[in-house]
Amino acid sequence: MTSGTSGAPGSPAPLLPRKRPSQERSRRTFNDILAAARQVLIDDGFDSLTCEQVAARADVPIGTLYQYFANKYVIVCELDRVDTASVRDELAAFATEIPSLEWPALLEKFLDHLASLWRTDPSRRAVWLAVQSTPATRLTASLNEQILAEQVARLLAPLTPRQSQRREMMSQVLVHTAYSLLSFSVQDGHDHEQTVHELKRMLGGYLLLEENTDRV
Repeated sequence: MTSGTSGAPGSPAPLLPRKRPSQERSRRTFNDILAAARQVLIDDGFDSLTCEQVAARADVPIGTLYQYFANKYVIVCELDRVDTASVRDELAAFATEIPSLEWPALLEKFLDHLASLWRTDPSRRAVWLAVQSTPATRLTASLNEQILAEQVARLLAPLTPRQSQRREMMSQVLVHTAYSLLSFSVQDGHDHEQTVHELKRMLGGYLLLEENTDRV
């Protein structure tokens, strides 16, 4: 998949790599660039991130980086896609446990897993904040979130069999709320465990309300 735009900030189209590698050596280079960018985000923040800095950290020529990425905005959007893909895979694994687990237990287990990712990997928050920086990056991030929301909607279907009209919006709210509060939870001076506890109460109460409404 290639980008349909130049990748300029403010573009209304999603930001995508110019090309994706097909050979193993190229894939290693592509992944090395992403790993370097992730580390720069952690060390210096998004405002200080430059393509030149990433290329130097990855030990690749700047021209090689530009073969794949038009600018730093495309890079952080690809990092967000990678993070989304990992959560998507985890959601798929949790989905296999339904209906063997009651949904409150499933929700708590999954939120604990997400919270652990954010607590142990500081780049999660760094990437999430970076993709909030421009309209085009926010659009791309919202499309990535939509992938998760569609999975959540399928998980919610047994809980809310009569809420098919609202299920899509409910899922989007659940995903965005979880990401926003997890980002909040790992900021300096905030109590991560307490924030995650409140997130569980918030989302659990929301789903319980919907479940009770659906039964009326």
